[in-house]
Amino acid sequence: MSRIPVRGSLVALVTPFNEDGSVNFEKLGELIDFHLENETDALVILGTTGESSTMSHEEDNAVCEYTVKRVVGRIPVICGSGSNDTRTMLEKSLAFERLGADGLLIITPYYNKANEEGIYRHFATVADAVKIPCILYNVPGRTGCSISEANVARLSKHPNIIGIKEASGNISYAAKIARYLSDDFVMYSGNDDMIVPMLALGASGVISVLANVAPRETHRMVMDFLEGRVKESRDLQLKLLEVTNDLFIEVNPIPVKEALNLMGKDVGGYRLPLCPMTEAHRETLRRSMAAAGLI
Repeated sequence: MSRIPVRGSLVALVTPFNEDGSVNFEKLGELIDFHLENETDALVILGTTGESSTMSHEEDNAVCEYTVKRVVGRIPVICGSGSNDTRTMLEKSLAFERLGADGLLIITPYYNKANEEGIYRHFATVADAVKIPCILYNVPGRTGCSISEANVARLSKHPNIIGIKEASGNISYAAKIARYLSDDFVMYSGNDDMIVPMLALGASGVISVLANVAPRETHRMVMDFLEGRVKESRDLQLKLLEVTNDLFIEVNPIPVKEALNLMGKDVGGYRLPLCPMTEAHRETLRRSMAAAGLI
């Protein structure tokens, strides 16, 4: 991954499973090829959408290794190495670096949380130890803790921390941390319903669930804005808003995996505690997918 941060659509890729719950590497390869053919700018694997929280370290490593070998350097591969145990996050990060990942997505210490200095050290410990760039992940709705503005300011100066995935859904917070953006520290929207507003604050792109099912459209939405076609970008955001909302009608990644299955991608099901969505929600999703021309 270049020291110049990626611009565009970075897909938060799902992990396909077989009927027995094991990773379906054949389907993973097909998904990777789908994104390579449809203008996705980077793959972000083993994050929230990738269900890494229910996968073993051995499975994580296997998915990382497979993805890196399949992509062969054509676009960056960024691996989610987060944990609420700093030592575990460090071990995972070093393993992904050895396996050829281009960058890391590292999350706040969920559940146990931390004080200000603890959160800073949680991130700095990894960034100090690896040679590949790190992206901070702020998603307080899942983790129960947020990266303070002061810590963003401090961490933005670390030479190996190149950006932040901002997924709080709080545009006021995003505006505050946007003051620390530079050529060396960028922001990605972590909310698909806020891509254009975040770009207006200076974001470089999105780490996207929507891009799983609409890769070309998500890429185009970002690049239209960045290249000055603001109306076209806004129109596409609004056109896809209903399906975007329905991809979160239940907890992610339940709906997006169902959407991919509706598209014939056969990515399988989930691992508990995730389980199939209700029939009513499936029908709502099907209608919005059809209205958006995705099925």
